[in-house]
Amino acid sequence: MGQISKKPLKNRELATFCEQMAMMLRAGISSLEGISILKESLEDSEGRAILAEVYEELELSGDLHGALVKTGVFPQYFLNLAEIGERSGRLDEVFSSLAVYYDRQDALSKNIKSAVTYPCVMIGMMLAVILVLVIRVMPIFSRVYEQLGTEMSGISRSIMNLGTWLGRYSLAIVVIAVLLVVLALYLSLTGSGRRHLAAMGRRLPFTKRIYEATALSRFADGMAITLKSGLDSDEGLELSGKLTESEELREKIEVCRKKTAEGTELGEAFKETGVFSGLHARMVNVGILSGSLDQVMERVAEQYAEEANDRIAKTVSRLEPTLVAVMSILVGMILLSVMLPLMGIMSGIG
Repeated sequence: MGQISKKPLKNRELATFCEQMAMMLRAGISSLEGISILKESLEDSEGRAILAEVYEELELSGDLHGALVKTGVFPQYFLNLAEIGERSGRLDEVFSSLAVYYDRQDALSKNIKSAVTYPCVMIGMMLAVILVLVIRVMPIFSRVYEQLGTEMSGISRSIMNLGTWLGRYSLAIVVIAVLLVVLALYLSLTGSGRRHLAAMGRRLPFTKRIYEATALSRFADGMAITLKSGLDSDEGLELSGKLTESEELREKIEVCRKKTAEGTELGEAFKETGVFSGLHARMVNVGILSGSLDQVMERVAEQYAEEANDRIAKTVSRLEPTLVAVMSILVGMILLSVMLPLMGIMSGIG
């Protein structure tokens, strides 16, 4: 069989795979049969090649985890839980939980991407309109002033000079614009680029809380899945801590592990380290007492996901009128800087 692509699977693809596998396993279909059915139903050649490799390896070894590892396209967290589910005989539950997890991560990623893309597009449009005004429109007004026997002064003259300078170095501006587009594509389409973008987002004041809520949702989701898989809370903390890209949160989780090892209740450890708020920490304690910690962590994950989505919606709703207002003011200032003196000249002539 030819070499298949080693590009990691996306959240949506992982969610679909987990959902379908969970459904078939619950129906009593074996992993081997399930992979075969999925392979035959796929029209995508790359997906078929990946599943064909999984099927061949699974048929030889009988080890689903090993077959998934061999493809090189599944994330390590997914592989760890698949192994746990296979060994504990709860693979259908693990796949079902992973389907919910990756579905939620896909929704969060799309919302974050839209929150970042929208202002970038608006800023790009603003710059394009302003460039057209200062490079193309302002020279027309300059010629009108010359025909009237006068010339621009003050702000309008400064804007005209800026337009002349920009026109002179238009090639360099185009090159810079192309480089910025390439940078944007790198940040949005590559794994390392998305990590750099996330690192920037965690530092910016208006996106910091969004990334914090997203990281906590992923962590709580991971805890819910690991607990459902039969792991204890310490193992859940270790595995789920690897999900977050936030160094600050990883450090807090590590402190939590040390505190729980010393005998501190998990909910209290979450509260003392600042991982969860007081309300969510109390929910964790209730979950421990009632034996439903996995369900509580699922609910906590949902609440943080909702918080992230709400913050994204609020950020976009605030940015939209702000950017439109800024664009209107800048365009209005440029036009008024030449129109008002021109109207004064025309009224004088009249």
